[in-house]
Amino acid sequence: MEEQRIRILEGVIKAFNAKGLKFTMDDLAAVLGMSKKTIYKIYRDKEEMFIAMVDYIFDKIKDSEQLILADEGLSLEKKIVMTLGVMPEGYSEIDFRQLYSLRDKYPQIYNRVEERLENGWETTLGLLEEGQRQGIVRDVNLQLLKMMMESSLEQFFQRDILVRNNLSYSEALEQVVGILLNGVFIPESER
Repeated sequence: MEEQRIRILEGVIKAFNAKGLKFTMDDLAAVLGMSKKTIYKIYRDKEEMFIAMVDYIFDKIKDSEQLILADEGLSLEKKIVMTLGVMPEGYSEIDFRQLYSLRDKYPQIYNRVEERLENGWETTLGLLEEGQRQGIVRDVNLQLLKMMMESSLEQFFQRDILVRNNLSYSEALEQVVGILLNGVFIPESER
């Protein structure tokens, strides 16, 4: 059952990439090469599937985060940067730009995305605190930094900013992390 659930969620991601939120259960069944009846045995409707997909992707992000932490070849600074901008292997091409329409059409799914963005920061905050102890992270309020990061990411899902600026989610995430960690000024030594 778990294998089939994962197979369906991977199919949801493919169907979503192909058609956005407008994909149908027929589209999904075609992608998976399975009957709608089989899909409905596991997920009662499209909304339940999307919520499961959100959790699946965020769980994959947490798995990727753990791989970063375990990599002894990475400096603390590199771990901080990578953790803030983590995207699971193989998921960087998900077209998150289409999720901005969630808030109006699927508020329950949007709420789950928002909830997952706001939770699970313990690892990242721990790295930042260690960076402050080691003197590589300025003495800033880390809860404020967390709020700034969350707010930036939530804007990706509330507005069509990614679509209008022709940015993928991973490109935008990389820029947000860079701006938050390095600012916008070019260091004098590089001018």
